[in-house]
Amino acid sequence: MSVVIQVENLSKYYRLGLIGGGTLREDINRWWAMTRGRPDPLLRIGQEDHGNRVGGELWALRDVSFEVREGEILGIIGRNGAGKSTLLKILSRITAPTSGQIKIRGRVGSLLEVGTGFHPELTGRENIYLNGAILGMKKPEITRKLDEIIDFAEIEQFIDTPVKRYSSGMTVRLAFAVAAYLEPEILIIDEVLAVGDAAFQKKCLGKMKDVAGHGRTVLFVSHNMGSISDLCTRATLIEHGKMKTEGHPKDIVERYLTSGTHNASSRQWQNDEAPGDTSCRLLSIEVFQSNQPISTSAALITLPVDIRTTVRIDSAAEEIGINTIIVNSEGKIVVHSSSIMNRALRKMGVGEHKLSALLPSHLLNAGFYSVSASAAIPYKRLIFNEPHAVSFSIAADCTAMGRYSENAWTGITGPGIAAWTDVDP
Repeated sequence: MSVVIQVENLSKYYRLGLIGGGTLREDINRWWAMTRGRPDPLLRIGQEDHGNRVGGELWALRDVSFEVREGEILGIIGRNGAGKSTLLKILSRITAPTSGQIKIRGRVGSLLEVGTGFHPELTGRENIYLNGAILGMKKPEITRKLDEIIDFAEIEQFIDTPVKRYSSGMTVRLAFAVAAYLEPEILIIDEVLAVGDAAFQKKCLGKMKDVAGHGRTVLFVSHNMGSISDLCTRATLIEHGKMKTEGHPKDIVERYLTSGTHNASSRQWQNDEAPGDTSCRLLSIEVFQSNQPISTSAALITLPVDIRTTVRIDSAAEEIGINTIIVNSEGKIVVHSSSIMNRALRKMGVGEHKLSALLPSHLLNAGFYSVSASAAIPYKRLIFNEPHAVSFSIAADCTAMGRYSENAWTGITGPGIAAWTDVDP
């Protein structure tokens, strides 16, 4: 297969001003710390300064080189601020690199942010034609694809409504349908699919597989490690603006999840820097066992695991669901639980709340796990999302299993999750 994307020694830096970072007091504190060689005082608790920061510059990308062949689905993973989105914007010709070369063969269709490439005053139908024209397609070509795009996006009722009146989910559905059905040779998808509902995400992943099956190339950025493992043919890990490693998706996902960046069982945020908005903010997330925080030692499979999330509610006008998602080292979601399942927690009052999600013993098998935290107003909007915020390990304790104790138990759940009885003694 021929090479359709070739990137050589790609770098991109941004100048960091000493002013304009917030209030005058914050600017002065940051400047004073920098002149004395101290860390940025405005960093969140537990957050490290960017390893790609040099003096007054931030290197979003540094000497990145890779190739993508025709028909490949390349997954790009890394923590927030690693440089993933910057790379996609350069490949999409939204911004120019500081140095390096890019060679691209074929038309590029991009879905990077909600509403990118759409004119808010134009209708959905008009925006389809606009995007097709930008890709260099003629009107008859776009017209032939129009019905398929509208059907896939499931917005036939609103296709002649201005896009400014669409919800974020409707905008993403239309944007993905346009990007996929106008047949670019290269399709670039950022984390924006997370805005859509679960059924539409599954539909999009299926369409991306179909696109690659017809010889087109897909670049996919996501914090959903399960999607990266299942969909991609190859994956690459970006850390501090540099390509750290690449290879089989499951191997790269495991390295990412077990890297030192995520290897902490507790994390806290300062009030002003906490993820969220005026309705709800995430203050901390911690993993406990036997009412003690898990530190460097692994949790035992024979004891319950308690995931405690502290949030601050500033407005109790609507129901808010606090979600905990546990992912194993293969990127598979093992547990997805929400406070909304507890009727008493559906409408929490103003103030701080420490919520406990208690997992019974033997639910999780021995292995490594990461925990993501999010909050949402059901069916309306996402308030915050902190993927892979903390992590922990489960150690097997099968001494009671007799001769089976030397064997590794297979499966996602632990060996004792099923209740065995003799129903016909």
